[in-house]
Amino acid sequence: MNPPRSPWHLALACNRLALQGFGGVLAVAQHELVDRRGWLNQQEFVELLALAQLLPGPNVINVCMLFGERHFGLRGMLAALLGMLALPLLLALGVVSLAQGWLHEPVVARALQGMGIAAAGLLAGTCWKLAQPLHHSPLGRVQALGLAGAAFLLVGLLRWPLAPTLLSLVLLGMALALRGKA
Repeated sequence: MNPPRSPWHLALACNRLALQGFGGVLAVAQHELVDRRGWLNQQEFVELLALAQLLPGPNVINVCMLFGERHFGLRGMLAALLGMLALPLLLALGVVSLAQGWLHEPVVARALQGMGIAAAGLLAGTCWKLAQPLHHSPLGRVQALGLAGAAFLLVGLLRWPLAPTLLSLVLLGMALALRGKA
């Protein structure tokens, strides 16, 4: 694996992936960091993502900041943040200022619906790709997928509160993993 050459190199890579995403960049981040650049392997990406999900804020930005900090310390973390946010923020401000009068038009509403469907497809593809390394999990694939299914059922369908439900499932997963290693 070849790490990024500099914080600037990292910022450019983060900017590239931020500009490719509409509504969800996690699949793009996985492709960019693992497949395209080879800066992480799949297992390392999943581990960074797991940690990123515990932090407040968008997961993909947290992944990039954790990766930047790992390689360049505070400079890398700030470079990743700048790369993820600077140009997309300017573009978003420009589009919003231009689109104010067009958002109520039916063609724009249909285009936004189409983007939502595409984002859902990206999310489904990301879930599939991230589930592949589960055979290395101390839980095993069946138990790990069972915990993910329980989270979806309890939070997504039954509308249980997110924080206590996920905390409970995380603790259960840790207990199961420790029991499996003993």
